[in-house]
Amino acid sequence: MSIIPITVYGDKILREKAKPVKEVSDEVIGKITSMFDTMRNASGIGLAANQVGFRDSLFVIDLRPVEGYEKSKPLVMINPKITEKSDELVVIEEGCLSLPNLRADVERPKTIIVNYLDPDEKEQTLEADDFLARVILHEYDHLLGKMIPDRISIKMKNRLQSYLQRITKREIEIDYPITEI
Repeated sequence: MSIIPITVYGDKILREKAKPVKEVSDEVIGKITSMFDTMRNASGIGLAANQVGFRDSLFVIDLRPVEGYEKSKPLVMINPKITEKSDELVVIEEGCLSLPNLRADVERPKTIIVNYLDPDEKEQTLEADDFLARVILHEYDHLLGKMIPDRISIKMKNRLQSYLQRITKREIEIDYPITEI
């Protein structure tokens, strides 16, 4: 098991756009395995590559710890592209491993269609709705350099500003490894 420290708010890589994966090499498979280990160690359900310091356009998702999703299969999405979003929007509270202990209401489309490569380099298309769509959109945002604070009102962001600064300065209690300043 390979646990990698998680990048947190204030780390530059979280604001950079991910680079497309050219081939699914043994190195990329190793990263994916480490990402699943790291995500599960932190009790997460999704993790984008830049959240562990990789610039690759990929993320992992495992919803099995969530009630109602126990039988779902873990997902790896390489070079994902959201091709459709519903007009219907839903507001639900979200959290993020790169924003430890922070929760905020985020508005996102109810349904999406996403194209991506799987670890066997096969093109896949997935229509997702509700919670799965939300998790995919959250992780996809990371690949674009966006985070929850970019999806909430200015008023709410201002309210969270002091906590965001505490995260940046590593003045928070957290039970999984994060990057150092």
